Amino acid sequence: MIAPRHRDWLVAVRRQVRDFRRSSDEERTLLAQLAYLGTAGLVLVLPMVAGAYLGNWIDSKLPGYSIQWTLSLIFLGLVLGLVNLWLLFKGE
Repeated sequence: MIAPRHRDWLVAVRRQVRDFRRSSDEERTLLAQLAYLGTAGLVLVLPMVAGAYLGNWIDSKLPGYSIQWTLSLIFLGLVLGLVNLWLLFKGE
């Protein structure tokens, strides 16, 4: 037999799960959709920006003028950003 305090806990958990499922079934508001798109944009752009800064720093430490590391790490950041974006949409 379940103790009364455990029964109350089970009822509360079931209620939270029901509310969570109901809220996820409802339509998203415009603000929620904008926040989601903003998150998707950051997930895509931040690795590219980080690659650009890191590549520029590496290129500045090497002798001569070169943008080889900058371009390579921007491309790597693009690939990582696309993978992150795919994982974000897949989790949706």
